[in-house]
Amino acid sequence: MFFDLVSVFLFASFLLLLKKWMNSKNQAKRLPPGPWKLPILGSMLNMVGGRPHRVLRDLAKKYGPLMHLQLGEVSLVVVTSPDIAKEVLKNHDLAFASRPNLLAAEIIVYNSSAVAFAPYGDYWRKMRKICILEVLSTKNVRSFSSIRRDEVFRLIEFFRSSSGKPVNFTKRISLFMSFIISRSAFGTVFKE
Repeated sequence: MFFDLVSVFLFASFLLLLKKWMNSKNQAKRLPPGPWKLPILGSMLNMVGGRPHRVLRDLAKKYGPLMHLQLGEVSLVVVTSPDIAKEVLKNHDLAFASRPNLLAAEIIVYNSSAVAFAPYGDYWRKMRKICILEVLSTKNVRSFSSIRRDEVFRLIEFFRSSSGKPVNFTKRISLFMSFIISRSAFGTVFKE
């Protein structure tokens, strides 16, 4: 009985993988060239072995300035040429303007209503306009210059006082940014 269930499960899994492989093969005809892919990992193994920007540069030398990568279930088209990037971002910007629908964004950010996660459309344009006019206006940015100056002096003092000792630079810069944001938004520093 148990072996029959396992056999049915394995056969169904094989059929699903075969169907997915056939669909990906049909879609590959419309996609630009790219490195080899594995069924679940995609092209992730091609990204191992160096810094991402250098790996992408090397892949672009091999497959051209427009290439297809499969990172897990996510299908990507990578553009490495400035001319093609200008074409994509200027002439075909609406096709690439929307963001992927993420379950986490729908749950945490009230059905993807934040500017960073909202799909492109009227709502996103209105939110962007509000952010530019109200939050990122020249007057507001200048009003926080004293906070930025204080935090820069605090960071410099920390580095000066810890001369000769090893310092986690990434952590300090992260704290620096966090302090600026929390002081600007809430008026106080939240170290948590």
